[in-house]
Amino acid sequence: MTRWKSWIRFWRVSTVQLSPKQKEYWTHATHRWNVKEGATRSGKTYLDYYMIPRRIRACHNGGLIVLLGNTQGTLRRNLLDPMREIWTERLVGSTISDNTVQLFGKTAYVLGADKVNQVSKIQGAGIEYCYGDEVTTWHEDVFSMLKSRLSYPNSTFDGTCNPDAPTHWFLDFLKGGSDIYRQSYTLDDNPFLDPRVAAEIRRDYGGTVYYDRFVQGRWVRAEGLVYPAFNADQHIAHELPDSGLWYISVDYGTMNPFSAGLWCVTPERAVRVAEYYYDGRKEKRQKTDEEYYAALEKLAGDRVIQDIVADPSAASFIETVRRHGRYRVQKANNSVLDGIRHTARLLASGRVQVMEGCADIIREFGAYAWDDKAGEDKVIKENDHAMDDMRYFCMSILRGVYRW
Repeated sequence: MTRWKSWIRFWRVSTVQLSPKQKEYWTHATHRWNVKEGATRSGKTYLDYYMIPRRIRACHNGGLIVLLGNTQGTLRRNLLDPMREIWTERLVGSTISDNTVQLFGKTAYVLGADKVNQVSKIQGAGIEYCYGDEVTTWHEDVFSMLKSRLSYPNSTFDGTCNPDAPTHWFLDFLKGGSDIYRQSYTLDDNPFLDPRVAAEIRRDYGGTVYYDRFVQGRWVRAEGLVYPAFNADQHIAHELPDSGLWYISVDYGTMNPFSAGLWCVTPERAVRVAEYYYDGRKEKRQKTDEEYYAALEKLAGDRVIQDIVADPSAASFIETVRRHGRYRVQKANNSVLDGIRHTARLLASGRVQVMEGCADIIREFGAYAWDDKAGEDKVIKENDHAMDDMRYFCMSILRGVYRW
């Protein structure tokens, strides 16, 4: 028996500091499907750094070992990198070009699950062990295929997720008649979390649907205003920053409104200093890409612009900006729900403000709402153009500036 197998054999849960909830899972997660759901930073994933080698050691029928997450990138960040810190590179390798990684002496497949085309990667395969990260972000068809692939008598699934809407397909599965061990976490279930961090999480999600889901661990519907925490006292600035780096964010529209924001980023906050907003349908005239570019130059003035972050679907406008050669432009990260969540946290922490003269984005803050008639998290596609360009900016620029 190799040294690592011997170590795992005699390892006991008491050798690692665990919460009562984590100890419960270690003892009782003996079902075919084992799922931890609930709040962020509640300790759901930490136990899996030790559960996964335990599960892999129990695989003896030659079936596949599969790690599924929203994307390969999120799996590396949430799972593989922390495990490598604990177990060393000898036991937790790096993902290679064929989507595999060496884990505790065995080959495991590392796959994204956010798109329907990922189904083909597990189709026809017999899976002995599957770990699932952020399951509520998966495409439903991937999960449906997985259910038919856990085909060995000892096949086992461990999964984690944050709650979503009460109509989510994964909640329907959890309420079904399968062999499931289900455990729910709130933020208070992590006794090792720094109280200051817990307080920041409560503050950052306060007043939004994400408080119910990511703090209280509840499956609730998104309804009302998307950013109900926006208020004049905290978020409307009356003085320009003394200095900072300049950016422009763009939501492109032809007959729909074209919205652009000029942002000044300091170590403490990002301020929307000025904006350009044009509604072709309201004005009864569509502008050309060249006319929009001229408006962008006027918005920038003589400032040094670090980047223009543009609507990724605006291919012709992006090419126009590149052709002029004055500004660097990048396609924005257009992940809607992740972007809304990240923007909500930035607003709650006071990191994002707007100058009092930015009337269009202030107006949209008071009208941008969830579609409470939809069966999933969707925003009403109205009053959303300045909201979209702000979201592009927060996801593509501020995500790398302000970290929690």
